[in-house]
Formats: sequence, C-alpha cells, structure tokens
Amino acid sequence: MSQRILEQAQLVLDVEAQAVLSLKSKIGDTFIQAVNVIKNLKGKLVITGIGKSGQIARKLASTFSSTGTPAVYLHPSESAHGDLGILGVDDVVLAISYGGEASELLHIISFSARRNIPLIAITGNLKSSLAKATSMVLDVNVPKEACPLGLAPTASTTATLAMGDALAMTVSGEKGFSTEDFAEFHPGGSLGFRLLTRVKDIMHTGEAMPLVKPSTPVKEVFSIMTHKDVRGSAGVINDNGELVGVITDGDIRRRLEKNLNPLEGAAQDLMNAHPRTIDCNELAEKALFMMEQFRIQMLFVLDKSADVPKRPVGILIFQDLIKARVK
Repeated sequence: MSQRILEQAQLVLDVEAQAVLSLKSKIGDTFIQAVNVIKNLKGKLVITGIGKSGQIARKLASTFSSTGTPAVYLHPSESAHGDLGILGVDDVVLAISYGGEASELLHIISFSARRNIPLIAITGNLKSSLAKATSMVLDVNVPKEACPLGLAPTASTTATLAMGDALAMTVSGEKGFSTEDFAEFHPGGSLGFRLLTRVKDIMHTGEAMPLVKPSTPVKEVFSIMTHKDVRGSAGVINDNGELVGVITDGDIRRRLEKNLNPLEGAAQDLMNAHPRTIDCNELAEKALFMMEQFRIQMLFVLDKSADVPKRPVGILIFQDLIKARVK
C-alpha cells in the first residue's frame, strides 16, 4: 500500500511537471504581443475568472501588483451587477477560463469589446468563445489531468498559473523592475526589512572603526584590534585617509606561525593590500552575499560619491547582519 501511495504522488508530480514544460513550445508572437500590451498600459490590469480559474486570477492580480503592474481581480458574477464600472478605457483585461465557455465571462467580454478595451485570454480551448473574442490567446492546453479520474482540474490549473507567472515576470523584466522597487512594494515582514536595509543603516562609524597607519607598530596594531568596539580587524589608511589595506585575525595567526618575532615590524608588513570593500549605499543583502561568497567576517565601508571615495566611513561585521535580521 505504501508503494502505491508513493507511486500515485510521483505520478501527479510527473504529469503536472510535463504540463508546465509543454508550455515552452507555445510561447511565441502572441505572448510577446500580450507582454507589450500589459507593459504599455496606462491604466490597470483587470484579471477575471470563475471557479478554480478565479482563484488563479486572484493570485495573479497579487503577483502583477507586487512586481510593478497595478492589477485587480474582477469577479465575473459581480461584474453583471455593477462591478463592470471598475473597467476603464485605459485598462487591459486578462480573462482566464480553461474551457473557455464560462458564461459568467460574457458580460466582461462584451463590455470590453464595446469600449475597445484590450482583452487577453488564457485558455486551453482555442476554439472556445473566449478564444474567438480576441487575437491575444495564450494556450495552456494539457494532454491530461493529474487526477486519476481525469476530472479534477490539476495539471490544467498548474499550467494556467505557470503561464500567468511567465507573463507577469516577463512584463516585470521588460519594465526594468528592480530589487529596490520590489522592496518598496514589500515593506512589511522580514523580506521587506532585508530589502530596505542598507549598509549605512547598520555599519559602525567614527571611533568604533579600528584604523591604523602603515607605519603603526605591530604591537600597537594588536592593541587597537583588541580594545576597539569592533574587534578582530583593523583598516590601514594613508596620510590622505584612504584605505590601503586591512588586517584581520587571520593575518595575525599567520604572522605568529611564520615569524619568530611577531611583535616586530609595522602594519604594512602584515596587512592585506587588496581588501574587499562595499559602498555605504549598497543593500545590506549585498554585503551578506559578499561575506558568504568570499568567506569573510567583515567589510570596510566606503562612500564612492564622496570627495575621497577610498576613505573608510564605516565597518560592517557579519554579526551586524545577523542582529539586523538580514541573515
């Protein structure tokens, strides 16, 4: 029995995966036309559908709205009782019906035609009334449903959602929708916090920065790295205040291993002359990526728009990112 259960579940996933992959061959000129119509709309995208298609329409309205295209869901039944007033001449309608014969959509189709409002259809039936109402038809027909009885919408709804997502993401990309734009639309929760937090918001500044000169004796460097608020590293600056090197705990350990007199010499003898840095206006998320990619625990922060762009204005450590809930 357990094996039968596993096989049935795997079959469902196989059928639905194939349904989505089959859409790739159906992406063509009509899809491009639909993308351009939505990209250039002056009003909003009104998405409609009934039943399972209605649930997908609601989800897609949310997806479009959060990725740079104002969108709303219009319930087909309510549209016949006054809600058609939401449709303006600058809008675009995206109608979803796998069978393409949902009678509830007729009012919206007719209203769009009378007002010359562009209509995009997502359907699995290219001979349906919905498909015949517009030249912009996105075909989501699937060979079979994942339901053992072949009745419950499963593979077809998955394919419809995937086509809608492909449309939304392509429009977003064509609009040049950025990470910063996404953050503006998602200010709540940990995701919004991560995307809105910049390096300058959480870095250590002023006296908290451990800074030394190239000629600073090694013994003094050790002392500064120990007693500053940010421990375990030091920035090396020249007479112009520009960052020319960085010293970390790792540099000290290597010096202790290789040098019989580790306290002799100056900062320039053990510093890394090619330190990794980050601009103060970058997202903290990028700092996290750099630290994880290069396996480092700190970054000196620069202000590349300043008169002295290589002068450190702060220091950021990995723990700062954790405390700020970026990690």
